[in-house]
Amino acid sequence: MTNLFAKAGIAAIIALGAISATAVTASANDFHPGIQEARYDHGHGRGRMCSPRLAVEKARDMGLRRARIDNVTPRRVVVEGFGRRGPDRVVFANAPGCPLIRR
Repeated sequence: MTNLFAKAGIAAIIALGAISATAVTASANDFHPGIQEARYDHGHGRGRMCSPRLAVEKARDMGLRRARIDNVTPRRVVVEGFGRRGPDRVVFANAPGCPLIRR
């Protein structure tokens, strides 16, 4: 009889653990109906590419002095200037927001 109660207790514990695990994974969704992320361009280029002006601004914010555009390709924007130890180069992806590739 005690063996039956032990098995029933273990089954109940496993069931409660499974219910709590499914509740956590079900609430992990980030969908919020009616709330949409706003996208603004703020005049920083053509919308789908990294503008050279924004790339230079970001490089200056990163500490590059006398920053200037060195090269623009369909994939990247290269900005050269002077850092603390001399000539330095920052490479941004040619995508919206100019994400950093390499410093």
